[in-house]
Amino acid sequence: MGCLVSTPKDSGGNRRRPGNIGEVSVYVPGLRIPKSVDFFQSLGGHLSKTLVERLTALRTRIVVMAGQEAPTITRTRRKTATQHGGSTLADLHQALEDYLPVLLGLVTDGSQLQYKVQFIWVNQEDDAEETAMFNAWYEVLSVLHLMAMLLLSQANLLLLPRTSADGYQPKVSEESRRASIDIFLKAAGYLDCAVRHVLPQLPSELRRNLPVDLAEGVLRALCLQALGQGVDIQLGMAIDSTKATLAVKRRLACEMVKYWQQAQDNIMNLPLSNGWGEKHRLFIKWKYIEAKAAAYYYHGLILDEGNTEKSHGMAVAALQAADEYFKESKRACEVFNAAHPLSR
Repeated sequence: MGCLVSTPKDSGGNRRRPGNIGEVSVYVPGLRIPKSVDFFQSLGGHLSKTLVERLTALRTRIVVMAGQEAPTITRTRRKTATQHGGSTLADLHQALEDYLPVLLGLVTDGSQLQYKVQFIWVNQEDDAEETAMFNAWYEVLSVLHLMAMLLLSQANLLLLPRTSADGYQPKVSEESRRASIDIFLKAAGYLDCAVRHVLPQLPSELRRNLPVDLAEGVLRALCLQALGQGVDIQLGMAIDSTKATLAVKRRLACEMVKYWQQAQDNIMNLPLSNGWGEKHRLFIKWKYIEAKAAAYYYHGLILDEGNTEKSHGMAVAALQAADEYFKESKRACEVFNAAHPLSR
């Protein structure tokens, strides 16, 4: 059940892509934007007027906010984030949280109402400009994806270095780093739920026709990205701590390698041909190489603590490998930043 309509990329101007997204600590591959639907026409004869009005009001709020803010959320807005705590992101996320439980009422216990409404979303990574489906599970999937992307955007704002009150070199505060870890875990939870509990509800034909933005590989890669970046922050905090041992740092670096390698495996063979999608792939490649540099570095330092000639030789080899991966990660970072939309 559930008809599919995909609109080719040259059909209109709903997709607004910036030429430059500014400073990036956490890459967010654009925000999918919902388009208006008429709940009264589709559900008027099946639900009470009050419930249809509530659905309409909740979703209209999201459509308006996402349409206004999506083109600017992916840009670096240091001033807004500093003065208002990223309130736009938080407000849109709250609107989605308010809408989701009401929406789930359409799919409860296999209700036929899930097939009554055509939900339309503007894509970012897919060649098709927008995808429409008569299936409420598609709407649930799209909402969870957008909630996760908003959290990643929020984490990006938190992790951009800011000039400190004492006027010294810009840095990321301890408070912001700790807050970002919680945000990464929450985003990963939304994406894991989407993969484990929502995708299986869609018929296989609809799953095959989902935009690449919502492909299982992309959702898994984003989930692993969130986990990888959370561990990245933990490693940074361990480096700054006098109590963290080399073994702890190596364990965190190896954990990063695992997450980024899995993220790359999931996204490698997907048809991410346009700007957002290709840049997403390049971001994961860069972070994977960077993680390997860190893992070899701390492994080399631990080996160097050994007293034998063999351990010293292995340490030298590991540290040389770390240096090579570090240089490669610098090149990968430059390639990522040079890909459109431009970043730094």
